[in-house]
Amino acid sequence: MADTPLNGLAARLVVNQLLDEGAVRSAQAKAEQSSKTLSQQLVEDKQLTYPQLALVTAEEFGIPVFDLTAFDPDNIPRDLINENLIRKHKVMPLIKRGTRLFVAVVNPADHQAIDEIRFNTGLAAEPVLVEENKIEAFIDRVIEGGDNSLNDFDDDEFENLDDLEVSAVEDAAEDYSGSAEDDAPVVKFVNKMLLSAIKGGASDLHFEPYEKSYRVRFRTDGVLHEVARPPATLSPRIASRLKIMSAMDISERRKPQDGRIKMKLSKSKAIDFRVNTLPTLWGEKIVLRILDPSSAKMGIDALGYEEEQKAMYLEALEQPQGMILVTGPTGSGKTVSLYTGLNILNTPERNISTSEDPVEINLEGINQVNVNPKQGMDFSQALRAFLRQDPDIIMVGEIRDLETANIAIKAAQTGHMVMSTLHTNSAPETLTRLQNMGVPSFNIATSVSLIIAQRLARRLCTNCKEEVDIPKETLLEEGFTEEQAKEAVIYGPKGCEQCSKGYKGRVGIYEVVKITPAMQQVIMAEGNSLEIADVARKEGFSNLRQSGLLKALQGVTSLEEVNRVTLD
Repeated sequence: MADTPLNGLAARLVVNQLLDEGAVRSAQAKAEQSSKTLSQQLVEDKQLTYPQLALVTAEEFGIPVFDLTAFDPDNIPRDLINENLIRKHKVMPLIKRGTRLFVAVVNPADHQAIDEIRFNTGLAAEPVLVEENKIEAFIDRVIEGGDNSLNDFDDDEFENLDDLEVSAVEDAAEDYSGSAEDDAPVVKFVNKMLLSAIKGGASDLHFEPYEKSYRVRFRTDGVLHEVARPPATLSPRIASRLKIMSAMDISERRKPQDGRIKMKLSKSKAIDFRVNTLPTLWGEKIVLRILDPSSAKMGIDALGYEEEQKAMYLEALEQPQGMILVTGPTGSGKTVSLYTGLNILNTPERNISTSEDPVEINLEGINQVNVNPKQGMDFSQALRAFLRQDPDIIMVGEIRDLETANIAIKAAQTGHMVMSTLHTNSAPETLTRLQNMGVPSFNIATSVSLIIAQRLARRLCTNCKEEVDIPKETLLEEGFTEEQAKEAVIYGPKGCEQCSKGYKGRVGIYEVVKITPAMQQVIMAEGNSLEIADVARKEGFSNLRQSGLLKALQGVTSLEEVNRVTLD
């Protein structure tokens, strides 16, 4: 492979001396493994920016670069827009001049896209190059007929909710007798909130009534922020609308209820919301958790594991038996870590069963069970049933009691791979928690093979992050080594139009501990969490704090974020 000549954009990067051949080949290999384009990989690795790539790509293919930010979408020939074609190829018709149609593209080598546009329009399609990070937002803006940013919602605008443009939501119930004319603005407002939350990358939506006000907040990148303040008088109508969509009893306002909403974004993509109501002093507070199936299929490379941590996780998954425990507080990404492992194991040769409370994301090929303690189906009952179903891999949503722990450990000792979660702060504390539950130390030492403790930190925006000057003495106090503090370049948030206060997305910080023979001896000797942590350190395993500081050194997140998620 190394002897194969570079061609196309890869060769042009070397010719223009933007990168050396080794760097290009390395980026190509990483892009192929993670199913990314070479351009996306180079930007992710911070070797080039999107503007730089646009210029060199335009030179390679001999086409002009076009600035989408300076183009008025009202000039687009909308009668020539085919949404499926546009989204499939990331293209957009821009200007029609006679029989010529100028088309924005990010990949000039995609001749199929140009051919399909020529066929569908009967015009001579001429490509112009645009920056890859701008095309998707531009496509959304054009197709949805306006800017869907959260800034659309000002307090003064709620008197005219009819003006809101919304995506259709499929009702989960049809027995509501309210006036359709009166509720139309509320329906549109609620739909708009759901769509805005999805587009903004939120994980949760909070609809909160108070005595003289009402607010809507989104949790984005782990932090809540206010996005709207509709009139307080709309509180009961908003609650009723959400309960109708969730197939709840709208007449019951004194007890908490649970439900789900499915929102169809297109023929091929739908998002589920898990909904919970809570009676409060001034009405029902309703919280929606966004369950995006794509989050469970990101691939292990996207989660933020260091290479040696990823290798340990993959090695543990390859074992025919044993127990993998993922630990951390609520909202630390435990479910995504488990689902990622299950997706790696999910082959036709394996029988995989999961018990969850509740099932959040449907995984094709995996037998998922909702636990229901009221009906006698708790985690331990589900585990017993699984063991009579010829399982290879079992996932238990959470080990909450001694009975569940004992059954899970016995399964791990008898030829099954078991995966589960615990609510502890670190890997050593996970082992002592099992001991405190009453699980014999010998069983813990011989069944648990790997523990992953994790947190989620906000990722610095690659577009605007800036270097911050931190004295060496301060870095040493924070926990950096002498060598790290000497060479460290630490970045902090700035803020731009592409991010939220300098952050965009989240990255995992992990403590991955493999149970070694030395650690087994400490466990069987009833060692406490401090003794286990000391052995883990001597064995070379990084704790959460060390992993977080490494993320700061890599420029992935800020030191402030590391402190927020790793200092208890």
